Amino acid sequence: MNILGISCYYHDAAAVLLKDGEVLAAAEEERFSRKKHDSSFPKNAIDFCLEIAHVSKSDLDYVVFYEKPFRKFHRMLISAISTYPLSYASFREGIRVWLTQKLWIKQEISSYVKVDLSKILFCDHHLSHAASCFYPSLFKKSAILTLDGVGEWTTSSFGVGEGSKLRLNSEIRFPQSLGLFYSAFTAFLGFEVNEGEWKLMGLAPYGKPIYADKIWKTVRQLADGSFSLDFSYFSFQYSDKKSFSEKLVKLLGSPIDPNQSHLVEKRPADIASSVQLVTEELILGMAKYVRNKTKSDNLCLAGGVALNSVANYRILKESGFKNIFVQPAAGDSGGAMGAALYAYHHVLNKGNRKMMTHAYLGKQYDNPEIEKFLKEKKAKFKKLNDKKIVDFIADKISKGRVIGWMQGRFEWGPRALGARSILADARNLKMKDIINRKVKFREAFRPFAPSVLAEYADKIFDLSAMNTSILTTGDAKEGSQTKMYRSLGYLSGRTRKLKLENHYPLRYMLYVVPVKKEWQKKVPAINHADNTARPQLVYEKENPLYYQLIKSFYKKTGVPLVLNTSFNLRGEPIVASPADAYSTLERSGIDILVMGNYVCEK
Repeated sequence: MNILGISCYYHDAAAVLLKDGEVLAAAEEERFSRKKHDSSFPKNAIDFCLEIAHVSKSDLDYVVFYEKPFRKFHRMLISAISTYPLSYASFREGIRVWLTQKLWIKQEISSYVKVDLSKILFCDHHLSHAASCFYPSLFKKSAILTLDGVGEWTTSSFGVGEGSKLRLNSEIRFPQSLGLFYSAFTAFLGFEVNEGEWKLMGLAPYGKPIYADKIWKTVRQLADGSFSLDFSYFSFQYSDKKSFSEKLVKLLGSPIDPNQSHLVEKRPADIASSVQLVTEELILGMAKYVRNKTKSDNLCLAGGVALNSVANYRILKESGFKNIFVQPAAGDSGGAMGAALYAYHHVLNKGNRKMMTHAYLGKQYDNPEIEKFLKEKKAKFKKLNDKKIVDFIADKISKGRVIGWMQGRFEWGPRALGARSILADARNLKMKDIINRKVKFREAFRPFAPSVLAEYADKIFDLSAMNTSILTTGDAKEGSQTKMYRSLGYLSGRTRKLKLENHYPLRYMLYVVPVKKEWQKKVPAINHADNTARPQLVYEKENPLYYQLIKSFYKKTGVPLVLNTSFNLRGEPIVASPADAYSTLERSGIDILVMGNYVCEK
């Protein structure tokens, strides 16, 4: 059975192809169009998914859209009426797009994909989020928490997944929104909404939460774990141009000039620290409530807010949940995957769930295609086998060179995980500034993540919060979940201790964890202002060449990790093709480009 999932028309449009319950391909439209956060109908992503899965349009059994447009339109109308005349400008702009484009998505899908209208299904936005994190998880049964800006009406929800079935039990509705709350302060700090939230999170460790009491004036947490915003401080409920009001300006002072937002100054850093802390406390309150209601040890997280890696780790440590799963494209693009999975498992009642163990679901460019491109460009290059490439590049990294690394299928989601990465030596304190200033052309406060050999991760990072057990101990009868772990090779004999490989957020850079004191000065380029890092644990099974590269670097230096940041320049999507990668090499301070078995040096 072939099911195509689609998300578009808000931000991060994407397509996913599911074949008999297995995700064969997943990609955001931006990787092909080269327009960051491209929200348009994902023609290129659809074509790619069908091509790599060897599925023709006529072979599709269903196409599933990740939300219900008429419900979303209903919310827009009700919101506009209830906040008129303040909403007049945004309504005037929005109604044109809705009447000419968004309401006709079913016809657009049918026209492009050439399927009968009866094969086109629609899934609620937050059900898509919930399905995107539960069905690929390793949990037979789990609590689910979704958090984002807004879907149709829902902004947050919680529920339970078990086997092939999923239900949402409770929700918070627009305009009460944790995602839009965070985005309002993103804008206040001079960053771009739906892009600068990472920057707020990265800036926060440079400050102190001295404004937290003031931030708490704009929101309060309720006894049931939900929250209530004071809308006199915000304007996102009636405007798509400005998300905060003059009352917030009176509370916190003048908003930060976008032209000055790249600077690390005390006031914006302190505001960022305060907003991050309050957001974490709100999320924790919700997670603790869900834990109490469901009594589950397992939690699946989704929605754009689930990409807040700092908050995710606090949930693991403090909420009472022992195990968390977040898939790497937790935002709107992931809704395409969730919609397809929900239709397959819940609606069609198919039970053969497939665990998601890696994010390499995008397009791959093989050696002949790479060589053809390089010859057409008349580029200087040399071809090396895998072993020589690993040794050569590890040596170059150890000598301070910055590497553009393009191998295999590109990653699903916003994080570079060793398929489209810029790599460097984390031992060099200056490397952070070199890459931010000469390669990425971005703010100096932005942190870098390490890719670390999985077996050495707990040597460098404090992962004590992972030292939990999700399985029954002692002589208790072995349950179905225990049997599943054992069958997957995660257990042997009478062992019941959870291994790091079952903590999947660590594979996708979705936890920010402390760097152990003895390593903080050894790898300063990935050690953030608060002595934390956002590691990616690398396993040989999922990415053998990348694993061997880091292993070779370890043999040369005694350090089992490399600095890893996304292979793109500021304002551009992560590279997908040889043309994208080579263009980035030419326009940046990258020293060496590796594509497949080909090496280009400046």
